[in-house]
Amino acid sequence: MSGSNTRRLVALAFAVLVLAALPRFVPSFVIYQLTFVGAYAIAILGLILLTGMSGQISLGHGAFVAVGGYVAAMLVQSTGVGYVAAIPLAALVCGLFGLALGFVALRLEGIYLALATFALAVAVPPTFKHFKAWTGGVQGISLPPFAAPAALRGIISGDQWLYLITWCLVGGLLLVTSFALRGRLGRSLRALRDHPIAAVSFGVDPTFHKTLAFAWSAAYAGVAGTLLAFATAYVSPDAYGFALSLTLLAGAVLGGLDTLYGALAGGIVVEFLPFWAQKINPAAPSVVYGIALVLVMVFMPVGIAGAALRFRRRHAL
Repeated sequence: MSGSNTRRLVALAFAVLVLAALPRFVPSFVIYQLTFVGAYAIAILGLILLTGMSGQISLGHGAFVAVGGYVAAMLVQSTGVGYVAAIPLAALVCGLFGLALGFVALRLEGIYLALATFALAVAVPPTFKHFKAWTGGVQGISLPPFAAPAALRGIISGDQWLYLITWCLVGGLLLVTSFALRGRLGRSLRALRDHPIAAVSFGVDPTFHKTLAFAWSAAYAGVAGTLLAFATAYVSPDAYGFALSLTLLAGAVLGGLDTLYGALAGGIVVEFLPFWAQKINPAAPSVVYGIALVLVMVFMPVGIAGAALRFRRRHAL
């Protein structure tokens, strides 16, 4: 095993140990925030797959997050499905929703695709208000607090258990995505993004790969929506407005669209940047987002994670 791979394994093991030990040493509010970071990172990972890797612009990622949250909430509230079991079910529903949208997106590209996904982000939240029997209408759905399994309730709290589940999912999805994109699938997506005509001439099927990217991305957003719903114990149409889609896209751009690590950096930015900005001025978060985007585009066009990776390679760290 090379020295570089050894350092990576050591760094990975250290990160896992730190994340596992954090609930014992930090306040519960910090654990709550880090759960949001993980959920946002999963949603942004889906955006990196869709926009960064396959080149399909989406302004409607928040709609898939909303569908995932509502599906999980309805399953838990109405059918008695367990919290953990609701996560893959919500991901499946969102994946099928994304697959359907992917077929529509085949006829669109560029600004027209962006407008179509914008319409999705605008239309989905009000739709939930019109099915009050299932979604609770304007009032939404309240959920029981997330609880740890009976065997662990004397050891960790429900918030700590959700935190551990969230970061296990973050690590697992990052690994799965990384391995999947290393092979032919990743090369095909990048080829369609950079040189679509040449990619098709070499046998890359745009229908399969573009719809797969939408379904894959939507499934990750569904997982994120489920985790956010469990963390807040509440879902409401007003929580999934168009601002959420813009926030996720801004997080993906700031984190870095060309690297999967951008999802982690983007999750941190989305969760903590408004929190820090509000300490300066209650009306500052939107201004800080704008300034941050401009600064990143000027000085770090590959995003925070991309710039960090370039620095590490340049200095052989």
